[in-house]
Amino acid sequence: MTSNNVQPFELEGNKMRTSQDKSGNPLFCARDAAIILGYTNPNKAIRDHTRGERIVLPFITAGGTQEIQFITEGDLYRLIASSKLPVAQKFEKWIYDEVLPSIRRHGVYATDATIDHILNDPDFGIKLLTNLKDERARRREAERAIEAQKPKVLFADSVAASHSTILVGELAKILKGNGVDIGQNRLFQWMRDNGYLISRKGTDFNMPTQKAMELGLFFIKETNVQHSDGHITVNKTPKVTGKGQSYFVNKFLANDKETDDVRAD
Repeated sequence: MTSNNVQPFELEGNKMRTSQDKSGNPLFCARDAAIILGYTNPNKAIRDHTRGERIVLPFITAGGTQEIQFITEGDLYRLIASSKLPVAQKFEKWIYDEVLPSIRRHGVYATDATIDHILNDPDFGIKLLTNLKDERARRREAERAIEAQKPKVLFADSVAASHSTILVGELAKILKGNGVDIGQNRLFQWMRDNGYLISRKGTDFNMPTQKAMELGLFFIKETNVQHSDGHITVNKTPKVTGKGQSYFVNKFLANDKETDDVRAD
């Protein structure tokens, strides 16, 4: 493949070179994408955020022929998703609204030479269209699989970002964000009903049961409160540990309807 197969696009003065693989699927210059997305170290970004095989194509420049690394559409989206700069959203919109429609205007990436080849060799065109149909079917299947795993992926991100204990109300928000229709009060009630929190009225109401503590699901935060008459009381607040967050969210996502082996004290 030579430079004649490389199609350049431009976003605010920044060039994005594209090409195609043997099946007609779009490829994107990895370094161009990383620079536009604002990565200070493009090579590191490409190593850290892409998963596909290394695709190197020859490109003719004024200084001679150079080898340029290209990435697949999937790896391009991984670079976009990993960029924290506002330009990422603009870049993604540009890819969706301008670059990909242009590349796929004829159903496949097509230079003038490719179009001529299709017109002169119908069998070649049929093969390209068949490959494109198969690729789109694989992509739709992959998208359905990703969508099915979305709640678990979202929770994995939540846990990775949390290294401390949280309140039960905050756990309810995480569950809500993962598609579980529950609020703070109902979560407290569920934990009491299923033996994670003490349900009997008294000073230890809503405190973790002994078994729940042994499982490492909770941490009890104690706060000293000094009253106006000088006496001091201790307020106790149950907080969910990182292990507890993983335990409860995975339990809800698995739609586990059975009562756990934890029993109330």
